[in-house]
Amino acid sequence: MVKRQNLKWLLLFPFPLLAISCHKNDDNHVTMQEHTLTVQNILQANSLVESGTFQGQGSPPFIMPGQSVSFRFSAAPGQTVTFAAMYGFSNDLFFAPENPGIALYDKSNQPLAGDVSSQIRLWDNGTRINQPPGSSVNHPGTAESKAIQEVNGTDAQNNHYLPASDLVKATLVYEGASYFTLTLKNISGGTSNETPLSPGVWAVSYIAGGKPLNSNPLYQKNHTSANGLTPLTEMGDNSQLYSYVKDNTGIFTPLSPVLVVVYNGIENPIFMTGMKDAGQGLKDLAQKGDASGLAASLKKMQGVKAVYVLPDPANTVLLPAIENQPGGMVSQKLEVAKGDKLAIATMYGFSNDWFFATKKNGIDATQTGDVSDSIGLFDDGTAVSQFPGAGNMQFNLGGTPGPESNPIQEVPDPNTFNTLPQIKDMIKVVLQ
Repeated sequence: MVKRQNLKWLLLFPFPLLAISCHKNDDNHVTMQEHTLTVQNILQANSLVESGTFQGQGSPPFIMPGQSVSFRFSAAPGQTVTFAAMYGFSNDLFFAPENPGIALYDKSNQPLAGDVSSQIRLWDNGTRINQPPGSSVNHPGTAESKAIQEVNGTDAQNNHYLPASDLVKATLVYEGASYFTLTLKNISGGTSNETPLSPGVWAVSYIAGGKPLNSNPLYQKNHTSANGLTPLTEMGDNSQLYSYVKDNTGIFTPLSPVLVVVYNGIENPIFMTGMKDAGQGLKDLAQKGDASGLAASLKKMQGVKAVYVLPDPANTVLLPAIENQPGGMVSQKLEVAKGDKLAIATMYGFSNDWFFATKKNGIDATQTGDVSDSIGLFDDGTAVSQFPGAGNMQFNLGGTPGPESNPIQEVPDPNTFNTLPQIKDMIKVVLQ
């Protein structure tokens, strides 16, 4: 689970700390109204960006000696991939990398490829007394209750095992654009530890500041088995573990300091769907969370009455809702008159150039209530999109956005990468 106290790294994000405002009121005869705008990140945080299962082709779908399985995923520098699969001819042993998983980039943030078998380990789930490994093992066997431990040569009953890398070969291929394929081949045939491998589960955690949000998604060394790992290690049943992992896979993103503009007599001055970025500063907001340039441009526009950039008082960025803690929130008092319009914009932080913004020509600034249904999620069209939260060109993951030049469009849902929650379940905008 994501722990709020573990998110201090968000203070190191390159989102700028800003508190810009400008207010113009040249008409002393207009009756002004005072309203308060509140914007909150209400997204329920998930710690895993991707996850899935793998299995063999037979029935039951075990991976027999000589057979291989592969799975594909996206990852940014600092992220790792992990998996778990049962050593089939055992009582409760399983193969998995050491946490947090298999490294995917080197120290220079260059993607890795080739044989990564040395990062796989053999583990004892600690729920069954180990019999000598082989096809004659009795399942499930005699119960015990111990913590998960690595099997390094011999188990607690002095049964002998070859290194995991002599039984499972792991090959990593980098496809480009942050996509990898990991292939697991059962090479145990003909060895003293010949065994089938069970269907398995894999996962990739979100990171920030180079650290995973969930460094133990499938198991935890020196802790007792949990979250459906035991059925996998004792029976090769990956369904319960995957159900747990799937529940923790989804969307996690902070929002950048929120830009707010009040205007009258003009169209939405931030952007127009179907048009290319106008070069007034939206690009920096959408790619980096930096609203300063856009705020400066808006301040000079005819018809713009007020501009604000609102950082979260505690964290600069607006964090999502984490466990029982509400998401980040900002508020601003506004002086508005009949005919005034209101628009906002804030970066979807874990993206290349996505941003939340008021749709079409803004909203009536004098209305009150929840106006979240006026917000959409847009692709600025200035940077090549990658898997949100798992792209090596995403600015807030240390990358440099790859340029493109396309019209601004709403982000489809589902999109090329994932299925998003409804907008109203990610960002809440209220006028009072």
